[in-house]
Amino acid sequence: MREYLLTLCVTAAVTYLLTGPVRKFAIVAGAMPEIRARDVHREPTPRLGGIAMFGGLCAGLLVAAHLTNLKGVFELSNEPRALLSGAGLIWLLGVLDDKWGVDALIKLGGQMIAAGVMVLQGLTILWLPVPGVGPVSLTPWQGTLLTVALVVITINAVNFVDGLDGLASGMVCIAAAAFFMYAYRIWYGYGLESAAPATLFAAVLMGMCLGFLPHNIHPARIFMGDSGSMLIGLVLAAGAISITGQVDPDAMKLFVGSETAAVHATVPVYIPLLLPLTVIAVPFADLVLAIVRRTWRGQSPFAADRGHLHHRLLEIGHSHSRAVLIMYFWSALIAFGAVAYSVNSASMWFVLAIVALSAVGLVLLLLPRFTPRVPRWAERFVPPRYRRRRRGAAAARELARETSATAPGSEAEAEPGREPAGRIPAGINGATAIGDRSRFTQQRKISSSR
Repeated sequence: MREYLLTLCVTAAVTYLLTGPVRKFAIVAGAMPEIRARDVHREPTPRLGGIAMFGGLCAGLLVAAHLTNLKGVFELSNEPRALLSGAGLIWLLGVLDDKWGVDALIKLGGQMIAAGVMVLQGLTILWLPVPGVGPVSLTPWQGTLLTVALVVITINAVNFVDGLDGLASGMVCIAAAAFFMYAYRIWYGYGLESAAPATLFAAVLMGMCLGFLPHNIHPARIFMGDSGSMLIGLVLAAGAISITGQVDPDAMKLFVGSETAAVHATVPVYIPLLLPLTVIAVPFADLVLAIVRRTWRGQSPFAADRGHLHHRLLEIGHSHSRAVLIMYFWSALIAFGAVAYSVNSASMWFVLAIVALSAVGLVLLLLPRFTPRVPRWAERFVPPRYRRRRRGAAAARELARETSATAPGSEAEAEPGREPAGRIPAGINGATAIGDRSRFTQQRKISSSR
């Protein structure tokens, strides 16, 4: 565990430190596209954040290759090299798209090529655990098609949800944390060394997202762009593919005791079939709804619009930050709920807890304008918008200020045409002192028809 944590910290540190120089490079290179109709940010923001994330990925894998225990992953398996080669191709395609723009069909072809490169190097689905039948071996063509399909779906699901500041990186980080817990349990709890690559991929993915997130939270100073969203989508898919065809039920010694106990014990075998979908359940649902919505209108499935889930949250009245937190909540509920159920599927407490948390999530969705307040003693630790307003003290200070400004002998009375000292003239923004910036106060109506 210490080596996994070290790899995570190195990946996060390198990603964080590289993001600043990458932002300056993106500005110089002109990777700051104009604001589109579907965008929610108000100023041109540089992209190419995927360059820093790819640097963190390379640094994490390089450090892991020299650690005492994790270097065995590189000696016994070719999967880390397969991941790095596929990630390099998808990252290069994303950089070209962020700078000059790439056609949607060309990007789809590039995603399939990157997945095929990983398959050629051994990162593929070998068999599937089918309930009631057991492990079913796949032919090379079946494994290749299933692997390519999973990679393409995961990449586009993450890419589609990348519409708000910090949304994609935070949701993928939550998914990677849940997947790390599952893969580490399979590797450490059952002693299966074949689960070590997936555990390493999840740790590196968490580091990439955590290192980039401070630069990407609202208001974002840089976007990851397609070079980042497609990259983290591929790494997430690679972890799921690595562990799906490697969990051996016989090695886990599950089929012991009564039939009921065996059914509950085999849940971890079937979780790999569902976990890749649960960890991206929200982005995947957004992807499916977007395809149905666009094809229903006679548009291309890749045509951009403002009908995504995060756009809907903004439309009903949620703020930018709250919409992101709500998406975080649902992603964590689904991903960690699936992992918890795989640990103890016989307990009803997990089901009840998930139902209760789902009710809380629905309440949050229905209260877009509710602002929680914290106790007085905790106000210094939270942003000002969550603090209680002290109306009495503020009114007293305002009255004292007005009294002193209009008192006999004051500067305001001596020179009626001059602004009192300490008072900011109307129309001046106090932070910038360059005048009223009305374009920041104009809210564009979000319409799904655009």
